[in-house]
Amino acid sequence: MDYFALLGQPRQPWLDAVALKAAFLEQSARLHPDRVQAASAEEKAAATGRFAELNAAYNCLREPKERLLHLLELESGAPPASVQSVPAGTMDLFMETGQVCRQTDQFLAARGRASSPLLKAQYFEQALEWTTRLQALQEQIHLRRGQLLAELQEMNAAWSAAPPAPAPTRAESLPLSRLEEMARTLSYIARCGAQVQERLSQLAISS
Repeated sequence: MDYFALLGQPRQPWLDAVALKAAFLEQSARLHPDRVQAASAEEKAAATGRFAELNAAYNCLREPKERLLHLLELESGAPPASVQSVPAGTMDLFMETGQVCRQTDQFLAARGRASSPLLKAQYFEQALEWTTRLQALQEQIHLRRGQLLAELQEMNAAWSAAPPAPAPTRAESLPLSRLEEMARTLSYIARCGAQVQERLSQLAISS
């Protein structure tokens, strides 16, 4: 299933989020199963299946990492190999996130054991410091993600210039190895962001 074609979007790394959502809403209104309530059971089942495919396509294409993995599979004919190594440009951020989150967990555990009002007051001040540190790390993560999305937008030019599918020279004319690296990077960036947000939420609840 080509999700780009299903939603009438160009097959490329970066998509305009507003245009993508508009295309989804237009098609979902037209294909919604409620429009065939008077149809046969078979037709209702087919409509439900089409609507499920439409939702799956939108959920895939609106998330950069999932969109890149889908694009890689379309262009290469097979899903990319599962590579667990952290991309070089993301290693420092990944390591810093792990360290700060472990330290925050230790602080939260210690504060949870505090019983005296004096200790609780001291931990309140320290919680503000950890919150500030995590927010600064969160800004780094958002900045890195923004840089990746900007690069994806620039990469659209390579897809515009490539021979049309299914030309045999299309895949070799596209930067697929870089695209796969970016998909892995976005995955680790998202993981870092989720870990930081989880600690910020815990600090807010416990304060």
